[in-house]
Amino acid sequence: MTASYDKQVSQALSDKSVKVVDAFNALDTDSKLALLYYVYGKMGESITPAAPAAAEPELAPMLLGDYLKLSNEQQLAIMREIVNGEDTDYSHAYGALKENNQLLVWYAWAVAMGDTVVDMPDNYQATDKINDLLTQVEELDFDEQISVLRTIAGQMGKSNVKPIETQAQTGKTASL
Repeated sequence: MTASYDKQVSQALSDKSVKVVDAFNALDTDSKLALLYYVYGKMGESITPAAPAAAEPELAPMLLGDYLKLSNEQQLAIMREIVNGEDTDYSHAYGALKENNQLLVWYAWAVAMGDTVVDMPDNYQATDKINDLLTQVEELDFDEQISVLRTIAGQMGKSNVKPIETQAQTGKTASL
C-alpha cells in the first residue's frame, strides 16, 4: 500500500470502521496514546497485527534508533508531537513514512514500553471512551482493523508532501 499523503483520505473500508476512526480522532492526545498502547497490547489476541514483512524498519532510524536513547519525558513529548502533527523533526520523520512503516514504529515502541520506551503510568486508568473504542476495534474483522490502524497512523505526523493534482484538476494530460 502506498502512503496517502492527503491525510484527510481515509483508508477505512466500512461505515463501521470510519466511525471508529472518527471516535479516535475525537479523543485528546494522551487518550489517543493510551488507546494505541492498549491496541498493541492486544496484538495477536483480539487485534490483528499488521504484517511486519510489509514494513521497512531501515527507513525509520531516527524513530527506531535515536528515539530510544532519549529520556522518558522527551519520548512522551515526541509521541505527543507526532499524534498532534506538529512541525518538528521527529514528526516530519514519522510523516514521511508510509502507513505500514508508521504502524511498525508504534508497534516497536509498544514492544519496548517499560524497557527503552516510556511506559504507561502505573496508576493510569483508561476512561470509558477508551475502553469502548478498544472494544469496537476488537469487534472489527481483520481488514477493517488494519484499515483503521493505517488510517489512524497515516493521519499523524507532519509531511510537506502534497497530493499530486489529477488530470481533472489541472486540465492537462500526462506527457511522456
